[in-house]
Amino acid sequence: MSNFVQRLLFALVAIPLVVAAVWVGDLVLALLLAGVSALAAWEFAKLVRASGMQPLSRTTIGLAAALPLAVHAFAIGLAVPRLSLVVLGIPLLGIVAMLRRRGGGKPIEASATTLLGALATGGLLAFAYGLRYHPYASGAGPMSGTLLVMLPLLLTWATDVGGYLFGRTIGGPKLAPSISPNKTIAGAVGGALLAVAVAFAYNRWLLAPQAHLGFSLGGTLGFAVGVSIAAQLGDLVESSWKREAGVKDSSALIPGHGGVLDRIDSVLFALPTAYVLLDVWLGVR
Repeated sequence: MSNFVQRLLFALVAIPLVVAAVWVGDLVLALLLAGVSALAAWEFAKLVRASGMQPLSRTTIGLAAALPLAVHAFAIGLAVPRLSLVVLGIPLLGIVAMLRRRGGGKPIEASATTLLGALATGGLLAFAYGLRYHPYASGAGPMSGTLLVMLPLLLTWATDVGGYLFGRTIGGPKLAPSISPNKTIAGAVGGALLAVAVAFAYNRWLLAPQAHLGFSLGGTLGFAVGVSIAAQLGDLVESSWKREAGVKDSSALIPGHGGVLDRIDSVLFALPTAYVLLDVWLGVR
Protein backbone atom coordinates (compact mmCIF):
# COMPACT_ATOMS: atom_id res chain seq x y z
CA MET A 1 0.00 0.00 0.00
CA SER A 2 1.47 3.36 -1.02
CA ASN A 3 2.15 6.13 1.49
CA PHE A 4 -0.53 8.30 -0.12
CA VAL A 5 -3.19 5.59 0.19
CA GLN A 6 -2.25 5.01 3.84
CA ARG A 7 -2.60 8.72 4.57
CA LEU A 8 -5.91 8.90 2.74
CA LEU A 9 -7.39 5.93 4.58
CA PHE A 10 -6.28 7.31 7.92
CA ALA A 11 -7.83 10.70 7.13
CA LEU A 12 -11.12 9.09 6.05
CA VAL A 13 -11.36 7.42 9.45
CA ALA A 14 -9.81 10.04 11.73
CA ILE A 15 -11.52 13.22 10.50
CA PRO A 16 -15.14 12.03 10.91
CA LEU A 17 -14.21 10.54 14.30
CA VAL A 18 -12.74 13.81 15.53
CA VAL A 19 -15.64 15.91 14.22
CA ALA A 20 -18.19 13.54 15.79
CA ALA A 21 -16.42 13.59 19.16
CA VAL A 22 -16.23 17.39 19.13
CA TRP A 23 -19.92 17.63 18.19
CA VAL A 24 -21.01 15.29 21.00
CA GLY A 25 -18.61 16.94 23.42
CA ASP A 26 -18.70 16.26 27.16
CA LEU A 27 -17.18 12.95 28.27
CA VAL A 28 -16.83 11.62 24.72
CA LEU A 29 -14.56 14.52 23.74
CA ALA A 30 -12.67 14.32 27.02
CA LEU A 31 -12.01 10.60 26.53
CA LEU A 32 -10.78 11.14 22.97
CA LEU A 33 -8.43 13.90 24.13
CA ALA A 34 -7.24 11.72 27.02
CA GLY A 35 -6.48 8.82 24.69
CA VAL A 36 -4.58 10.97 22.20
CA SER A 37 -2.73 12.67 25.06
CA ALA A 38 -1.65 9.32 26.48
CA LEU A 39 -0.27 8.18 23.11
CA ALA A 40 1.50 11.49 22.55
CA ALA A 41 2.98 11.36 26.06
CA TRP A 42 4.21 7.81 25.42
CA GLU A 43 5.96 9.03 22.28
CA PHE A 44 7.40 12.01 24.15
CA ALA A 45 8.86 9.68 26.77
CA LYS A 46 10.39 7.59 23.96
CA LEU A 47 12.03 10.71 22.50
CA VAL A 48 13.38 11.68 25.89
CA ARG A 49 14.85 8.21 26.45
CA ALA A 50 16.39 8.28 22.98
CA SER A 51 18.02 11.57 23.98
CA GLY A 52 19.76 9.82 26.85
CA MET A 53 17.42 10.92 29.65
CA GLN A 54 15.12 8.88 31.86
CA PRO A 55 11.61 10.30 32.41
CA LEU A 56 9.01 8.66 34.61
CA SER A 57 7.22 7.25 31.59
CA ARG A 58 4.12 5.82 33.23
CA THR A 59 3.67 8.93 35.33
CA THR A 60 4.01 11.10 32.22
CA ILE A 61 1.35 9.08 30.39
CA GLY A 62 -1.02 9.03 33.36
CA LEU A 63 -0.78 12.76 34.01
CA ALA A 64 -1.23 13.58 30.33
CA ALA A 65 -4.40 11.49 30.10
CA ALA A 66 -5.74 12.89 33.37
CA LEU A 67 -5.56 16.56 32.36
CA PRO A 68 -8.38 16.60 29.75
CA LEU A 69 -10.50 14.48 32.09
CA ALA A 70 -9.86 16.94 34.91
CA VAL A 71 -10.99 19.82 32.68
CA HIS A 72 -14.19 17.92 31.91
CA ALA A 73 -14.77 17.20 35.60
CA PHE A 74 -14.36 20.86 36.42
CA ALA A 75 -16.68 21.89 33.57
CA ILE A 76 -19.56 19.69 34.73
CA GLY A 77 -19.21 20.76 38.34
CA LEU A 78 -17.64 17.68 39.87
CA ALA A 79 -15.47 18.13 42.92
CA VAL A 80 -11.90 18.76 41.85
CA PRO A 81 -8.86 19.39 44.04
CA ARG A 82 -8.20 22.96 45.05
CA LEU A 83 -5.30 24.71 43.29
CA SER A 84 -3.24 24.57 46.48
CA LEU A 85 -3.59 20.79 46.53
CA VAL A 86 -2.76 20.52 42.83
CA VAL A 87 0.45 22.46 43.41
CA LEU A 88 1.45 19.86 45.97
CA GLY A 89 1.77 17.49 43.04
CA ILE A 90 5.09 19.14 42.17
CA PRO A 91 6.90 18.15 45.39
CA LEU A 92 5.15 14.77 45.20
CA LEU A 93 6.60 14.29 41.73
CA GLY A 94 10.01 15.21 43.12
CA ILE A 95 9.66 12.60 45.85
CA VAL A 96 8.63 9.91 43.38
CA ALA A 97 11.57 10.77 41.12
CA MET A 98 13.93 10.67 44.08
CA LEU A 99 12.72 7.23 45.13
CA ARG A 100 12.72 5.85 41.59
CA ARG A 101 16.17 7.26 40.79
CA ARG A 102 18.05 6.55 44.02
CA GLY A 103 21.44 5.01 43.61
CA GLY A 104 22.92 7.12 40.83
CA GLY A 105 19.78 8.31 39.10
CA LYS A 106 18.91 11.84 38.02
CA PRO A 107 15.73 12.98 39.82
CA ILE A 108 15.86 16.55 38.48
CA GLU A 109 15.97 15.28 34.93
CA ALA A 110 13.22 12.75 35.58
CA SER A 111 10.93 15.31 37.25
CA ALA A 112 11.46 18.01 34.62
CA THR A 113 10.93 15.78 31.58
CA THR A 114 7.90 14.11 33.16
CA LEU A 115 6.20 17.41 33.93
CA LEU A 116 7.04 18.85 30.50
CA GLY A 117 5.74 15.74 28.75
CA ALA A 118 2.40 15.82 30.55
CA LEU A 119 1.81 19.55 30.10
CA ALA A 120 2.99 19.61 26.47
CA THR A 121 0.55 16.86 25.49
CA GLY A 122 -2.50 16.55 27.72
CA GLY A 123 -2.25 20.09 29.04
CA LEU A 124 -2.23 21.68 25.60
CA LEU A 125 -4.75 19.29 24.02
CA ALA A 126 -7.21 20.06 26.82
CA PHE A 127 -7.70 23.49 25.22
CA ALA A 128 -9.81 21.75 22.57
CA TYR A 129 -12.34 21.05 25.30
CA GLY A 130 -12.08 24.66 26.42
CA LEU A 131 -12.77 25.91 22.89
CA ARG A 132 -15.75 23.55 22.54
CA TYR A 133 -17.37 25.23 25.54
CA HIS A 134 -15.82 28.68 25.22
CA PRO A 135 -18.09 31.48 26.52
CA TYR A 136 -18.04 32.99 23.03
CA ALA A 137 -20.03 30.02 21.75
CA SER A 138 -21.95 29.14 24.91
CA GLY A 139 -25.70 28.75 24.60
CA ALA A 140 -25.61 28.49 20.81
CA GLY A 141 -25.72 24.69 20.53
CA PRO A 142 -23.15 22.12 19.41
CA MET A 143 -22.68 23.73 15.98
CA SER A 144 -21.02 26.85 17.42
CA GLY A 145 -18.66 24.97 19.69
CA THR A 146 -17.75 22.49 16.98
CA LEU A 147 -17.00 25.19 14.43
CA LEU A 148 -14.92 27.04 17.00
CA VAL A 149 -12.76 23.95 17.66
CA MET A 150 -12.41 23.11 13.99
CA LEU A 151 -11.21 26.61 13.06
CA PRO A 152 -7.66 26.35 14.52
CA LEU A 153 -7.44 22.78 13.21
CA LEU A 154 -8.33 23.96 9.72
CA LEU A 155 -5.92 26.91 9.95
CA THR A 156 -3.17 24.51 10.98
CA TRP A 157 -3.88 22.35 7.94
CA ALA A 158 -3.93 25.43 5.69
CA THR A 159 -0.59 26.53 7.14
CA ASP A 160 0.94 23.13 6.36
CA VAL A 161 -0.43 23.10 2.80
CA GLY A 162 0.55 26.70 2.13
CA GLY A 163 4.01 26.14 3.56
CA TYR A 164 4.57 23.14 1.33
CA LEU A 165 3.26 24.79 -1.86
CA PHE A 166 5.02 28.13 -1.41
CA GLY A 167 8.20 26.52 -0.13
CA ARG A 168 8.47 24.12 -3.05
CA THR A 169 7.51 26.77 -5.64
CA ILE A 170 9.53 29.75 -4.43
CA GLY A 171 12.31 28.21 -2.37
CA GLY A 172 14.76 30.76 -1.06
CA PRO A 173 16.34 31.21 2.37
CA LYS A 174 15.79 28.54 4.97
CA LEU A 175 13.62 29.27 7.99
CA ALA A 176 15.48 27.17 10.57
CA PRO A 177 18.10 25.05 8.78
CA SER A 178 19.58 23.58 11.95
CA ILE A 179 16.16 22.27 13.05
CA SER A 180 14.15 21.58 9.89
CA PRO A 181 16.26 21.98 6.72
CA ASN A 182 13.33 21.78 4.29
CA LYS A 183 11.37 24.72 5.70
CA THR A 184 11.81 28.10 4.03
CA ILE A 185 10.85 31.66 4.89
CA ALA A 186 8.71 31.76 1.75
CA GLY A 187 6.89 28.66 2.98
CA ALA A 188 6.28 30.22 6.39
CA VAL A 189 4.83 33.37 4.85
CA GLY A 190 2.83 31.36 2.32
CA GLY A 191 1.39 29.19 5.05
CA ALA A 192 0.25 32.25 6.97
CA LEU A 193 -1.28 33.79 3.84
CA LEU A 194 -3.30 30.67 3.06
CA ALA A 195 -4.41 30.49 6.70
CA VAL A 196 -5.66 34.08 6.44
CA ALA A 197 -7.60 33.28 3.26
CA VAL A 198 -9.16 30.20 4.87
CA ALA A 199 -10.05 32.17 8.00
CA PHE A 200 -11.92 34.81 5.99
CA ALA A 201 -13.81 32.15 4.04
CA TYR A 202 -14.59 30.20 7.21
CA ASN A 203 -15.82 33.33 8.95
CA ARG A 204 -17.95 34.40 5.98
CA TRP A 205 -19.59 31.09 5.07
CA LEU A 206 -19.57 29.06 8.28
CA LEU A 207 -19.13 30.98 11.53
CA ALA A 208 -21.49 33.82 10.69
CA PRO A 209 -24.37 32.02 8.93
CA GLN A 210 -24.19 28.58 10.56
CA ALA A 211 -23.14 29.36 14.12
CA HIS A 212 -24.19 33.01 14.38
CA LEU A 213 -20.64 33.88 15.36
CA GLY A 214 -18.11 35.97 13.53
CA PHE A 215 -14.94 38.01 13.76
CA SER A 216 -14.26 41.54 12.61
CA LEU A 217 -11.93 42.13 9.68
CA GLY A 218 -8.99 42.87 11.96
CA GLY A 219 -9.94 40.08 14.34
CA THR A 220 -10.01 37.52 11.54
CA LEU A 221 -6.62 38.64 10.24
CA GLY A 222 -4.96 38.68 13.64
CA PHE A 223 -6.48 35.38 14.69
CA ALA A 224 -5.35 33.60 11.52
CA VAL A 225 -1.80 34.99 11.65
CA GLY A 226 -1.46 34.24 15.35
CA VAL A 227 -2.64 30.65 15.02
CA SER A 228 -0.52 30.09 11.91
CA ILE A 229 2.64 31.31 13.62
CA ALA A 230 1.87 29.17 16.67
CA ALA A 231 1.31 26.12 14.46
CA GLN A 232 4.62 26.60 12.69
CA LEU A 233 6.46 27.03 15.99
CA GLY A 234 4.87 23.86 17.31
CA ASP A 235 6.15 21.94 14.31
CA LEU A 236 9.65 23.35 14.80
CA VAL A 237 9.69 22.56 18.51
CA GLU A 238 8.78 18.92 17.91
CA SER A 239 11.37 18.76 15.12
CA SER A 240 13.98 19.96 17.61
CA TRP A 241 12.96 17.18 20.01
CA LYS A 242 13.31 14.56 17.29
CA ARG A 243 16.64 16.01 16.17
CA GLU A 244 17.97 15.77 19.71
CA ALA A 245 16.69 12.19 19.93
CA GLY A 246 18.19 11.36 16.53
CA VAL A 247 14.95 9.99 15.04
CA LYS A 248 12.88 10.85 11.97
CA ASP A 249 9.42 10.16 13.45
CA SER A 250 8.12 10.15 16.99
CA SER A 251 6.88 6.58 16.39
CA ALA A 252 5.30 4.41 13.70
CA LEU A 253 1.81 4.27 15.21
CA ILE A 254 0.03 5.89 12.25
CA PRO A 255 0.65 4.26 8.84
CA GLY A 256 2.00 6.79 6.38
CA HIS A 257 2.19 9.54 8.97
CA GLY A 258 4.68 8.49 11.63
CA GLY A 259 3.59 9.09 15.19
CA VAL A 260 0.81 10.91 17.01
CA LEU A 261 3.15 13.74 17.95
CA ASP A 262 4.11 14.11 14.29
CA ARG A 263 0.43 14.73 13.45
CA ILE A 264 -0.52 17.00 16.36
CA ASP A 265 2.68 18.97 17.00
CA SER A 266 1.31 22.08 15.30
CA VAL A 267 -2.13 21.62 16.87
CA LEU A 268 -0.61 21.51 20.35
CA PHE A 269 0.50 25.12 19.94
CA ALA A 270 -2.45 26.28 17.83
CA LEU A 271 -5.22 25.30 20.28
CA PRO A 272 -4.09 27.31 23.34
CA THR A 273 -3.15 30.24 21.09
CA ALA A 274 -6.65 30.26 19.61
CA TYR A 275 -8.20 30.15 23.07
CA VAL A 276 -6.08 33.00 24.40
CA LEU A 277 -6.69 35.16 21.32
CA LEU A 278 -10.44 34.70 21.75
CA ASP A 279 -10.17 35.78 25.37
CA VAL A 280 -8.04 38.82 24.59
CA TRP A 281 -9.90 40.18 21.57
CA LEU A 282 -13.42 39.31 22.56
CA GLY A 283 -12.99 40.49 26.12
CA VAL A 284 -14.20 37.17 27.54
CA ARG A 285 -13.10 36.67 31.11
